[in-house]
Amino acid sequence: MNKITITTFYLVLNIIFSIVIVLLNKWLYVHIGFPNVTLSMIHFIVTFVGLVICEKMDVFCIKDVAIKDMLLIAMTFCGFVVLTNLSLAHNTVGTYQVAKMLTTPCVIIMQIIFYKKHFSILVKLTLIPITLGVIINFYYDLHFNVLGTIYATLGVLVTSLYQVWVNRKQREFQMDPMQLLYYQAPLSAAMLFVIVPFLEPIGNTLTHEWSFLDAMMVLLSSIVAFFVNLTSYWIIGYMSPLTYNMVGHSKFCLLLLGGSIIFHESLAINQLIGITLTLVGIILYAHVKMKDNDSTVSESTLEEGKPLHKR
Repeated sequence: MNKITITTFYLVLNIIFSIVIVLLNKWLYVHIGFPNVTLSMIHFIVTFVGLVICEKMDVFCIKDVAIKDMLLIAMTFCGFVVLTNLSLAHNTVGTYQVAKMLTTPCVIIMQIIFYKKHFSILVKLTLIPITLGVIINFYYDLHFNVLGTIYATLGVLVTSLYQVWVNRKQREFQMDPMQLLYYQAPLSAAMLFVIVPFLEPIGNTLTHEWSFLDAMMVLLSSIVAFFVNLTSYWIIGYMSPLTYNMVGHSKFCLLLLGGSIIFHESLAINQLIGITLTLVGIILYAHVKMKDNDSTVSESTLEEGKPLHKR
């Protein structure tokens, strides 16, 4: 297969898996009432098993690193997965997805405050429509609830912290995302195994009258979660960050449609305005960020006296 065919194949798989995992998890929460933290723990275990299989197939190689250096990032990994799943359980699919868009401005603010990183004024300006759009969506959400908003807010904060730390750990240890995930998944599963008895009714889960469909949906959700990670890493290797961002926007729109059709989640006209504003802000951010990156690369290449090549 040529590069275009491979790229298209990974692209389609990633879009399908990313949409299916959200809808599957929402189905488990709505129809089975499956405990959130337990589901996250199962996802981590299946992800680790999948990574072991990938390593045996030479998809990536394990890089030795001290477990103590991975504990903090594994804790935030637990936090962001559990909190975003709780947000999904207590919010509509649309509100859950819109709230996730706040991760972009939150990451930028964290990098500015804690790491003194510089961003252009245009990048900062794109955060206005993103933030405003999310606020409008939450304010006019027909299914608004305080608990769901709290989970969504905490999920954004912990997810942003996780993304910042992952970026730093990758540079510090010269590890790719799959190598990091190989350590994160089992450590996070072990952490959740310890706290599940204190947070969720294990007895209810064990004594639940499990139908074949229920069990298959839990297993399918775990396998799809693994493939979301795997296809994301593959795509990043084949596509530009801007194109990958655009894929994210298409998933955003399709998930809103899926939530509306499958779970009968109606949207107020003001919510649609907020969602549109958020989407416009994200697209502008991706465009401005790519222009900034291209300018930086061009300046660096000229300073080194190397000829520029058109992509």
